[in-house]
Amino acid sequence: MSTADQPTNGALAPLPLDIEEELKESYLTYAMSVIISRALPDVRDGLKPSQRRILVAMRDLGLGPNSATSKCAGIVGETMKRYHPHGDNSIYPTLARMAQWWNMRHLLITGQGNFGSIHGLPPAAMRYTEAKLSPVAAEMLEDINYDTVDFQPNYDEKYQEPRVLPGKFPNLLVNGSGGIAVGMATSIPPHNLGEVCDALIAYIDNPGIDLDEIMEYLPAPDFPTGGVICGRMGVKEAYRSGRGRLILRATSTIEELKDGRSQIIFSDMPYQLTKEPLLKKLAELVNSGRITGVSNIDDFSDRKDPVRIAVTVKKGEDANVIRNQLYEYSPLQDTFSVIMLALVDGRPRTLPIKEFLRLHVEHRINVIRRRTRYLLRQARQRAHIVEGLLIALHYIDEIIRVIRTSANPAEARIRLMGMEVSAQILQRALNDPEAKESTSLTRMQADAILAMQLQRLTGLEADKLAQEYVGLKADIDRYEAILADEQLILEMIRNDLRELKQKYANARRTVISDEELGDYDKESLIREEYMVVTVTHDGYIKRQPPSTYRAQGRGGRGITAANTRDGDFLEHMFVALTHDYLLFFTDKGKVYWLKVYDLPMATRTSGGRAVVNLLQLSEGEKITGIVPVREFRDDESLMMVTRRGTVKKTDLTAFKRPLGRGIIALGLDEGDQLIGVARTRAGDQVVLNTREGMAIRFDESDVRSMGRPAHGVRGISLEEGDEVVGMVVANGGEDPASLLTVCENGYGKRTLLAEYRSQNRGGKGLIDIKTSDRNGRVVAVAKVTDADEVMITTTGGILIRTRVGDTRPIGRNTQGVRLIRLDDGDAVSSLAKLPEEELTAEAEAELEAAPVALDGPVAEGHIIDDGVAEAEASDHMEDEADGESEE
Repeated sequence: MSTADQPTNGALAPLPLDIEEELKESYLTYAMSVIISRALPDVRDGLKPSQRRILVAMRDLGLGPNSATSKCAGIVGETMKRYHPHGDNSIYPTLARMAQWWNMRHLLITGQGNFGSIHGLPPAAMRYTEAKLSPVAAEMLEDINYDTVDFQPNYDEKYQEPRVLPGKFPNLLVNGSGGIAVGMATSIPPHNLGEVCDALIAYIDNPGIDLDEIMEYLPAPDFPTGGVICGRMGVKEAYRSGRGRLILRATSTIEELKDGRSQIIFSDMPYQLTKEPLLKKLAELVNSGRITGVSNIDDFSDRKDPVRIAVTVKKGEDANVIRNQLYEYSPLQDTFSVIMLALVDGRPRTLPIKEFLRLHVEHRINVIRRRTRYLLRQARQRAHIVEGLLIALHYIDEIIRVIRTSANPAEARIRLMGMEVSAQILQRALNDPEAKESTSLTRMQADAILAMQLQRLTGLEADKLAQEYVGLKADIDRYEAILADEQLILEMIRNDLRELKQKYANARRTVISDEELGDYDKESLIREEYMVVTVTHDGYIKRQPPSTYRAQGRGGRGITAANTRDGDFLEHMFVALTHDYLLFFTDKGKVYWLKVYDLPMATRTSGGRAVVNLLQLSEGEKITGIVPVREFRDDESLMMVTRRGTVKKTDLTAFKRPLGRGIIALGLDEGDQLIGVARTRAGDQVVLNTREGMAIRFDESDVRSMGRPAHGVRGISLEEGDEVVGMVVANGGEDPASLLTVCENGYGKRTLLAEYRSQNRGGKGLIDIKTSDRNGRVVAVAKVTDADEVMITTTGGILIRTRVGDTRPIGRNTQGVRLIRLDDGDAVSSLAKLPEEELTAEAEAELEAAPVALDGPVAEGHIIDDGVAEAEASDHMEDEADGESEE
């Protein structure tokens, strides 16, 4: 506006404004109002302002957990009158949501009447429904009168409202939160209360706890509607960065009908999905022909089973295929976006899970400190008054005289305050020998004396005052100790969390599946640790922690390693780190790649997953060698041996480019098979062992390095009907290790590698063990030391874990001792050695443990006493050397 345009009547003209700046400032004010006052929860109590105001209004109305319910219309009116003047259309839906079990993991409001349903029906009008605070909501409001939180004026400054609740109940993590603000949104999933309490206690015990340790206590969200979380990668990423995606599925089972058809039963739904839209979508998919194998969709939901949807599959259709199609095309499988955004000190922040734990603990520390200071002030004030009353009892005649001769209460107060109380009287009145100085009554004490009733002069009342004073002094000492020592505050928080867990926690509703469906940077999210990898003869693979198996003495019966299928048995077992590559070599001379973390995690007694579902194997192709590789070094090679005694050495770097379809590892002659692979370096020596108990040792340099497609050279000359069963790599020179040889009947021996002299490649070798009728033929060999432990498995699925040191070294050309006691018809199938890194800290503790299964039920007879002295005595009688024979 120009000066010429300004009014001339003396009135002040409005100042010119920059429209761009005005819009920015006004929009920013609006945005911050929405962010802080509407859409986002406070990290301390997990509530938005509307939710907090409803709970406070219900407390003002006296609607505690033990009271009768009251009309929701009155609650809404009280909330709108005192705290939230934004209309009932924003208050009542918020109130109703806090009373809906399918939205809240633990209800904050106990409702009576129709508050809607998971089917999609809305709540009844607020004049028909009633409500009161739930027990957990009362826990959140506990101690609010003890100056534990700050208050602020309400919208018209007639009342005071709390800025935040004391929040003893960890509401934000347990119930989660969702909201859309300006330019940002929050989507915090609910969790299991027991797991949250355990995680908070673990954080208090160790503030430096890492994410993997937190997830041992808090593995994943726990939605009120149940469901299945597919994989842990999305959870870990969300917990690590504050943002992630979870793939959530409805829980389903397949039931067989009498007419030969199958039914897919869905017993829950993904979080925040209602049933009516879901049924419409399913019907649309079937009617449009998108899914063709469904004959009928029925809803059998009732009060007992809130969700029970039955999808009948047509005859001849695969129910698993139909179920996968339903997950693919319908909301039965949904992606839940995790945005861990909350207000911290009035500002929105995206927080990792550890920050949520830290901020909750800090809030509770502040609440307990403020409560303790308040109680300390109250106790000191009351103790001061009681001191005056006790002094008055010892000066009662003088005090009565002063009061009677005073013209009015003001004069009496002044005269009482002028009285001098001697140290002797203080010592007797307060039972305090440390009171050595005279004093006088304070105004507060004088007022209390003037207001004292005559009944306080009785002996009983005097005793009560003395007891009260002693109790107050003890309380004061306790409060001061709490304020002086934060560890006492932390212990109080621990006790509160244990109490909450005991009173309110319930079982987890959401299942966590190991099936990963999203795209994630897995390596950055997966903890590096040892895993026992097992592969069966029919190609079923799994991984599990080494602690699953306990150590036993030599000669024991062992425990069940796996519930193998009929005719199947364990064939490969080894230990590798989760980040290692696994090179799968097959009998047809090909190699495939997998990471250890890509293998399915399973229990000890489960069968695992078929390798054909993980690798692109051709028909009839079988895994015969598995090599874990951390990095592909140029100073290492892979030595391969075939059943007919051919060996080939190839640089390890030749295998560093993985292909899903596999690549050629070596060329094979007609009828030959690859049976073993090992890593070697310059200076190593190779020992080959045969089925008939022969062995040959030669330098790895005797085999020149060849390309991947090459066929190799002769490693050992075999007699008719003999074949190679194993290969170990020995250090050049005097190797202190031993060669453990195991035969099919459970016998074997340990012989120092130094007893196997080096020969030229291609010879017949030396006698390693006598393959008598007692021993049977050789099954497997391994390089071991006294500190090692080995796992021996049988075709019947029995496993024993034992120390190598329990088997003393003996001569090369001998029969050996019993290593495992077998049932009739059973035979040893494989041998595996555990690495030293996994055994050093863990084996000693396991040996001290009771002989019980660590993971799941154990079949009767699979665990027996380890006392086999009698059997061992007879075994050692057969240990004498039979002389050395060379060919």
